[in-house]
Amino acid sequence: MYLKLFFIGMSFSLLFFSGCGSQKRVVVAQKKEIPAWYQHPPKSSTSELYAVGSGRDKQSAITDALTQMVSTLSVSVSSKFSAKTVVKEGSVNSSTGVYTDESTSEVQNIRISNYELLESQSLGFKNYAVLIKSNKKKLFESMKQEIEQNFEIIKQERKSIEHLNMIKHLSFYKKSKETLSRLPNTLLVMSELNAAFDGTAYLSKAQAINAEYEKLLSSITFGIKSNTQARNLIAPIAKGISAKKLKIADSSGKKHFDIMITSDIQRASSYGFTLARSAISITIKDSTGAVIGSNKLNLTGQSSQGFGIAKENVALKLNALIAKEGIAEVIGLEI
Repeated sequence: MYLKLFFIGMSFSLLFFSGCGSQKRVVVAQKKEIPAWYQHPPKSSTSELYAVGSGRDKQSAITDALTQMVSTLSVSVSSKFSAKTVVKEGSVNSSTGVYTDESTSEVQNIRISNYELLESQSLGFKNYAVLIKSNKKKLFESMKQEIEQNFEIIKQERKSIEHLNMIKHLSFYKKSKETLSRLPNTLLVMSELNAAFDGTAYLSKAQAINAEYEKLLSSITFGIKSNTQARNLIAPIAKGISAKKLKIADSSGKKHFDIMITSDIQRASSYGFTLARSAISITIKDSTGAVIGSNKLNLTGQSSQGFGIAKENVALKLNALIAKEGIAEVIGLEI
């Protein structure tokens, strides 16, 4: 009897200690204090700019600080931030927290490369803080140098394309426009950094490049021809080119280009469907007859209503391909 009671007692003891051993330890992380330099950053002066920023890592915190720095220069800045924090009750600062950062920053195209990272600190829980500084004079000079370098590169590239076709010219002006896209906002920053600065000359150069692009874009034309089996493919190609604001016309000269579409269609059937297997060839020539672009495609149309509908399905698939990959990729020409 005593032995039985002993074993019963031992069983309860084992169950008790086993239950204790299965309990999870809750480790609460120590809350990190926000540094004084973040709460009370140095004030910007006539010669120096200061800004603090925060983010999920050092780089995103620096980006945020640069955004804040730009905003102090009276430049339009748009930023969006949404954060969702899911934690267990009573454990906001513990390691059991689940954090989702869904942030995006839309800053006007302004490049600030001349800055100094003064302070940086991890605040824990996927949060980082930084303090940056930029010398106004050095920042102004770096921006001016970059603008002048961009214009010099554009000048040299313009000389290198003089003997190329007008599509290459169009591509050059398009690239130049993109290079100078941040110029207006950069000039605004520079005028804030240096009240005596006048960026009118730079702006006029950029406007001249934009004007040349628009003029060339409106004067380039394309003619499209095909063999008998590819007639229904003309419309999707024409639609893709028109979407680029280029004209379809019967013309001639250095600004006119001819597109030839040929298709070899083979009839087949599968699982009750009629198939139209099309080997498509696209060739683009300039006014001298030189091939400046080409591509080959294999598309298969299908229909349960006959071969004619299957061939029309090829045109639908070509249209979908252009919508997905772009007309330039499909015809093999950068436009």
